Amino acid sequence: MKRPDQTGFTLIEAMVTVAIVAILAGVALPAYQSYVRRGQLSEAGTYLSDYRVKMEQYYQDNKNYGSGNVCASDATAASWNGFSPGAKYFTFACATAGQTHTVTATGNGSLTTGYVYTVDQAGNRGTTMYAGNAVSASCWLTKSSTSCDN
Repeated sequence: MKRPDQTGFTLIEAMVTVAIVAILAGVALPAYQSYVRRGQLSEAGTYLSDYRVKMEQYYQDNKNYGSGNVCASDATAASWNGFSPGAKYFTFACATAGQTHTVTATGNGSLTTGYVYTVDQAGNRGTTMYAGNAVSASCWLTKSSTSCDN
């Protein structure tokens, strides 16, 4: 009596497939998270640049960046100086000192926590925190903590 041919997968074949999928996922997931993080980090640059332009317009009209420590303290700036531009991944703050100002973006999203970017009245960009580590870079770091890529 002849046994009929069995079709299907053996347990070992299924385990090899699971192992291959696990290895691919282990490589792909961190790369994907890094890609998404870089997209979220760009939000800081967008809003910092926008706010800097508004501060320069304010300076042209008022010959100062604000009174005391408050940026754009005049009532004419009330529509934009509250730092609620609709940003999802960063919170923003501004400080003045004499005829200078510094706008700071601090990451508050799950992938942007630990990132802090700045821009001043001269347009000088800076990164003070990258991935939770203190750095001192004269650019906005997005890909690594040592390479200015913008």
